[in-house]
Amino acid sequence: MKRYNFDRVIDRSGTQAKKLLQLPKGAPDDVLSLWIADMDFACADPILEALHRRIDEGIFGYTQYKTPECMAAITGWFFRRFGWEIDPGEIFFSPGVVPALGALISILSDEGDGIVIQNPVYGPFAGKIAGNGRRVVQNPLICRDGDYTMDFDDLAAKLDDPTVKGMILCSPHNPSGRVWTQEELKTVVSLCEARDKWIIADEIHCDIVRAGVKHHPLLKLCPEYRRRIISCTAPSKTFNLAGMQMSSIVIPNPEYQALWKRQTIERTGLFHPGALGVTAMIAAYNEAEDWVDQMNAYVDENFRFAAGFIARELPLARVIPSQGTYLLWVDCRGYGFSPDELAERMLHRGRLALDEGVIFGEGGEGFERINLACPRSVVAEFLKRFCRALS
Repeated sequence: MKRYNFDRVIDRSGTQAKKLLQLPKGAPDDVLSLWIADMDFACADPILEALHRRIDEGIFGYTQYKTPECMAAITGWFFRRFGWEIDPGEIFFSPGVVPALGALISILSDEGDGIVIQNPVYGPFAGKIAGNGRRVVQNPLICRDGDYTMDFDDLAAKLDDPTVKGMILCSPHNPSGRVWTQEELKTVVSLCEARDKWIIADEIHCDIVRAGVKHHPLLKLCPEYRRRIISCTAPSKTFNLAGMQMSSIVIPNPEYQALWKRQTIERTGLFHPGALGVTAMIAAYNEAEDWVDQMNAYVDENFRFAAGFIARELPLARVIPSQGTYLLWVDCRGYGFSPDELAERMLHRGRLALDEGVIFGEGGEGFERINLACPRSVVAEFLKRFCRALS
């Protein structure tokens, strides 16, 4: 088995990398960009080799997604990693999870309906709900001594509203890094089932968990409610393939499948994947498992390194214990800065482009989200600048 070098620093300038180009106004030239959730690691060799072979063929025409080879790659991965048996007929293409959320919100609810999210949470959840003319209904997570849990009493109360049609569940949770337990997930499903509400489960970070932690796919855990659960998956976070625009949406309910086809094929035409995206996904799921295991181990060490440093050098900051994702969530409220002051200090004093906690909604104020899927030397430089920003 090849040992991959995750310490290698790759210059991404000139590659149209969003993380380098979409920066706050007035960002310093030497800013260190650790905001958006893509990795600074080169893809696994089997993916690169498959892409080179495909490029050498020289033709990049319309490409099918629903092929035996593609479906076998997807179903094989989730069965090996989670014991989750997915019917290929229930898998549908989307260019990303966020576009899928927009389409699903549109077909599963009407204008003015409420949809529950558990803030602080990935910002596009609220954006797509509001953008489709629906109401954002917040079921805030409880943060007690740095540990995030769900407020089930509040969730039940929100779901009791007949104008609330369902919820978007972030599992693993972004940005807190919580990987929900079987008991927590079953409670969510039982509350929704008792009120006949649908659940869209964003499971895009499912493969990235700390050592000894287990993610539970919602459809595998609660098959009795599969008619009202939709799971959003993708190779993008797992294999650093976000630019390939490939996601797999698992929709067991035939009625929802028909609505999805009408929305994505008849109305918008979002049904053709990119040729290279299909090639990369098949190679990733079939041949890059050892890369994922090594990447997870490396990121685990990045978390230990960063958490230990912050505990020693920044005693008023609290690192939220991470169970999943490669996103460090740090509570900086102990330093007493307003959200605007904190953002200003990070950008100009620290020369850091991070995701400010306010973009994750209520409960995120005073927090910073940092992408640790990068070489350890970059993490060390981030920590030096983080100290300077808060000092």
